[in-house]
Amino acid sequence: MDSHDGTGCQTPDRPILCINNCGFFGRAATMDMCSKCYKDTLLKQEQADLAATSIGSLVNGNIGIGPVVANAVNVQAGQVEAVVVSTEPSCASSSSKATEDVVKEIAGPKRCTTCRKRVGLTGFNCKCGNTFCSTHRYSDKHDCPFDYRTAGRDAIAKANPVVKAEKLDKI
Repeated sequence: MDSHDGTGCQTPDRPILCINNCGFFGRAATMDMCSKCYKDTLLKQEQADLAATSIGSLVNGNIGIGPVVANAVNVQAGQVEAVVVSTEPSCASSSSKATEDVVKEIAGPKRCTTCRKRVGLTGFNCKCGNTFCSTHRYSDKHDCPFDYRTAGRDAIAKANPVVKAEKLDKI
């Protein structure tokens, strides 16, 4: 025992219970909390810091192009409350149409453009931009307006550029 007094190491007289009254033992290194409560406290502090910086950037005007959504977290004695803050740019007319199209695709079930049969994940996307069932997936079955001939010619022209040799000077 005398060697411990000389080095400055001390052992607690009795075990310390967690200050959150969870029933486990705490340590001085974890602010008298058990390891689980300490990790939860650190996580809540980290979320609060992140929310404060994201709200601060929204207030300061550091907004990119397009709508921005930030989740703010209010931390109060074990309760976590999510608040959604959204902003839109001033020229929302063109971007709102694009976002509406994306929402329609996500929200509604996918259907064949020709027969309106539900296709779900097994639908075939055509180059004309529509989705079709297995019966109407070929271009001749759904009267596809896409010009495959011109697209093929353009692809061949890009893949095979014209090679011309320079003329040689006669001696």
